[in-house]
Amino acid sequence: MYAIVDIAGQQFKVEKDQKVYVHRLATEEGKKVTFDRVLLIDDKGKVNIGAPAIEGAEVTATVLEHLKGDKVIVFKKKRRKGYKKKNGHRQYLTEIQINEIKATGAKKAAPAKEETKSEE
Repeated sequence: MYAIVDIAGQQFKVEKDQKVYVHRLATEEGKKVTFDRVLLIDDKGKVNIGAPAIEGAEVTATVLEHLKGDKVIVFKKKRRKGYKKKNGHRQYLTEIQINEIKATGAKKAAPAKEETKSEE
C-alpha cells in the first residue's frame, strides 16, 4: 500500500515504515505529525484518487531529526569580463518516518458529468 501525499508544498510517494526527507517542519523531534492532503492511495491495485484530496484519509509520521542537506555550490562566470560569483546553499530538512496510512472514508473521484444539450 502506498500513498501520494502533499507535504510542505511538495508531493511524495510514501509507504509504511519509509523514511523521507522533507522541507523543515515546525514540529519537535520525536513528535507525531499527520498529513491530511492525501492525493492518491493504492491498496494492492485498488486505486482511490482525490479531487484534489481524498476526504478522511491521512498519513501519520514521526519526526526523527532536523538536519541540513548537502551543500550546493552556485558558481557564475562571464568569460573575458573578470566576473566571478561563488555562492553556496544548504537546505534545512526534516527526516520523517511514515507510521500509518489511513484510508478511512476514502472515496473514488466522481466521474466527469456529460453536458446535456438543451433544445431551443
